Amino acid sequence: MDSLASFRAQYPFALDDYQVAACEHVAAGRGVLVAAPTGAGKTVVGEFAVFLALQSGRKCFYTTPIKALSNQKYHDLVDRHGEAAVGLLTGDTSVNGEAPVVVMTTEVLRNMIYAGSPTLANLGYVVMDEVHYLADRFRGAVWEEVIISLAESVQLVALSATVSNAEEFGDWLSEVRGGVEVVVTERRPVPLYQHVMVGRRLVELFGGDDVNPELLRLAREESRGQRDDSRRPRGRSGNGRRTSAYGSGRYGGAAARERQDASRHLVPRRDATVERLAAEGLLPAIYFIFSRQGCDTAVGQLANSGLRLTTPAERRALAEIAARHTAGLSPSDLAALEYDRFLAAFCDGIAAHHAGLLPAFKEAVEEGFTGGLVKVVFATETLALGINMPARSVVLEKLVKYNGETHADITAGEYTQLTGRAGRRGIDVEGHAVVSWQPGLDPRALAGLASRRTYPLRSSFQPTYNMAVNLVATVGRERARGLLEQSFAQFQSDRGVVGLAHTIAANRSRAAREWAQAACEAGDAAAYFRLRARISAVEAEAARERRADRRAETIEALRALRPGDIIDIPARRHRGWAVVVDPGLGGDGPTPSVLTPDRQVKRLTALDFPVPPVVAGRIKVPKHFDLRSAASRRNLGAALLSRIEHGPLEAPAAEADADADVMARVAGLRLELKAHPVHRCPDREVHARSAEAALRLERDADAAQRQVERRTNTIAVRFDRVCSVLESLGYLSADGGQQVTGLGRMLARIYSELDLVTAEAVRDGVFDGLSAPQLAAVLSSLVYEARGDRRAPARMPDRRSEDAQLRLRAIWRQVSLSERDHRLPSHDEPDIGFAEAIHGWTAGAELSDVLYLSGLTAGDFVRWARQVVDAAGQLADAAGPGPLRDTCRELVFRVRRGVVDAAPLED
Repeated sequence: MDSLASFRAQYPFALDDYQVAACEHVAAGRGVLVAAPTGAGKTVVGEFAVFLALQSGRKCFYTTPIKALSNQKYHDLVDRHGEAAVGLLTGDTSVNGEAPVVVMTTEVLRNMIYAGSPTLANLGYVVMDEVHYLADRFRGAVWEEVIISLAESVQLVALSATVSNAEEFGDWLSEVRGGVEVVVTERRPVPLYQHVMVGRRLVELFGGDDVNPELLRLAREESRGQRDDSRRPRGRSGNGRRTSAYGSGRYGGAAARERQDASRHLVPRRDATVERLAAEGLLPAIYFIFSRQGCDTAVGQLANSGLRLTTPAERRALAEIAARHTAGLSPSDLAALEYDRFLAAFCDGIAAHHAGLLPAFKEAVEEGFTGGLVKVVFATETLALGINMPARSVVLEKLVKYNGETHADITAGEYTQLTGRAGRRGIDVEGHAVVSWQPGLDPRALAGLASRRTYPLRSSFQPTYNMAVNLVATVGRERARGLLEQSFAQFQSDRGVVGLAHTIAANRSRAAREWAQAACEAGDAAAYFRLRARISAVEAEAARERRADRRAETIEALRALRPGDIIDIPARRHRGWAVVVDPGLGGDGPTPSVLTPDRQVKRLTALDFPVPPVVAGRIKVPKHFDLRSAASRRNLGAALLSRIEHGPLEAPAAEADADADVMARVAGLRLELKAHPVHRCPDREVHARSAEAALRLERDADAAQRQVERRTNTIAVRFDRVCSVLESLGYLSADGGQQVTGLGRMLARIYSELDLVTAEAVRDGVFDGLSAPQLAAVLSSLVYEARGDRRAPARMPDRRSEDAQLRLRAIWRQVSLSERDHRLPSHDEPDIGFAEAIHGWTAGAELSDVLYLSGLTAGDFVRWARQVVDAAGQLADAAGPGPLRDTCRELVFRVRRGVVDAAPLED
């Protein structure tokens, strides 16, 4: 019996045709890319690679994007092959790491390759599960680093969600790895049925081959009596009052507010939706709500409605699961986490699942749901990207979500990924996707969304400082550059150049015809109209430079503000005097919070200042000033009012005039223009129409040409710039960056977005002499990213850590200037929003205190605390033996307690 036949005999069901085809490629020694819908069973192909490795005496690494997925796959493989044959490596967890089969996060494999780990010896297969993660903006580059850097002898098995450009991705894999076959299927093993929940009724989306006529009738009735433009979203340029954009309006976006009353009876209640699903036998269900608070609120609503979805036996089993997962938490921690409320809903079969949930709670929910005990989980979209939690039904409350900048329609790819959880292979004969009716919903638009099943995979790859020193240390500068030119990002860029070349040629040809039309008997029309365009360009460039200079000066002035500074705000919406209460130095540039004399708190940006702000005076802001306290605001507002009334405050000076040199240059060009013979042509403006068309076409062609130049060798050019920064700072040798220096070897151990800033801080001694809590506070600013506005001004916990933070910020500015000089984008400024909370936790504070201090959910607190632990571990390795390493290890020991140490394999 051959290998594949032996493998197939282990399964109680017959493999699908696509699974057999992919396994045959692997058995023949070829790499394979398998693109299939969620739940289609593509992991079988990865498990076949594991089987072959064990049979042939070679190693297999099974990589996943997140720790939770690694943990789940580890247990699956242990159940099949036994503990002795399977290991697990997730950065901070190591179980049987030298086993023939090791499950790991992709970052662990990347680090092993750079370190030349002996564990790589005899590696025959690498399975990359969820390989479409390479499109992730923050972590996607790791997948490409691994694919490019793996030894040629290693067979690659890449498992991906269904993407529309699988063939393109496969072509790249073949080019880089050689002999990679592509196997694509769009067939779901469990058919998916689409519904719309309208009031208390579950209505099918499709009726025959078209949209259900009943839904179309409901949409017409809802819109009857509305103005013609009421279905369209309003913006700044629309008629009537301004409202913020909320999607396109096709899925119940901007029009929702205007028709809320008219169609309130059509919008289903959450408890009614769950009751209907239960009555129809469609539980368990994942109920997607694109808001953490919305998920928690929904759990409360169902709990308060008296809905109980479990039997007494199921409640006892769920209570045991919850007790087991929270066994390591103290009574005070459980009280701070409102465990009783979680447990009551959990035992009723109702739970939330989102990034803000405590990892121990999240693990309990996952076990309860996959065991069929939890009947409904209210989840954010992150669940669709995480571990294997299939359901019989998936509910989408809205088809509009906040993407970090605005409320936008979900894409066809997102819809496919979310609804892909519906239908459990081997359990359900069909899956069900349910969309809740919202005012303004267009059933035809929803049908179009449900019919498009794929989305393109786009590379997010960019060279980083850490990547550069590791590659140069491993293969040398020139070979590193060549490897990066093999990235999927460069592959996609090069393919796009062909279309741009056609555009350039067409525009140049059309421009030539327009210039022929613009010809003038009086003189050279092309020279005349180019001169006229040049005048406009000089004036526009001067205006841009003035605006840029003013903005840069404004940002620097805002960055220099301190609590207690009194400034005049010229912008109309906040006009008047105000006192700074928080400089707002974290995140994307300075965003100071100020208090006005009428005790209003405003968050400002550079856009509020057409000219740089000037500090006109100062008053004392109490050290523990609390924005949430009405008394604090009242007292400070009174002090500001008194200062305004009794002290001379000077408003900023008026804006300076335009650059005299530029004005003189423009005047000279205008004289030259008037002296040109075409200027006196009576048909000059007739010629101008053709000339302006020609100039526009030339500009378009030039822009396309610049795109071509940017796309050609873009990754290698960026790598050269990164290396130039490293060479200038001494991380690469001065002979063209051919060698990695001692500093570079230290940087090679730091994996973070602010890797170079961290290394420079080590070099400058910023962390030396800090206590463990102080070091945690300073390190947190290098990893933490705030979500939305803070409840209170962020500050460092004490003078020593504040001094270190000021030095760190100065280093960030120096690195940013070096990046600007080498034409590289700078990274976000260090964010101190987590500093006080992690300082308190490291010093031994109770969970309730740090949660109150930070304003974070328990899940967010744990995630950021673990990021600080990871950063401290990297810093300990980078710093080498000495007091700093000792402090880092003390920090790790102090932070890893209670909730931070519970459920360590949850990401």
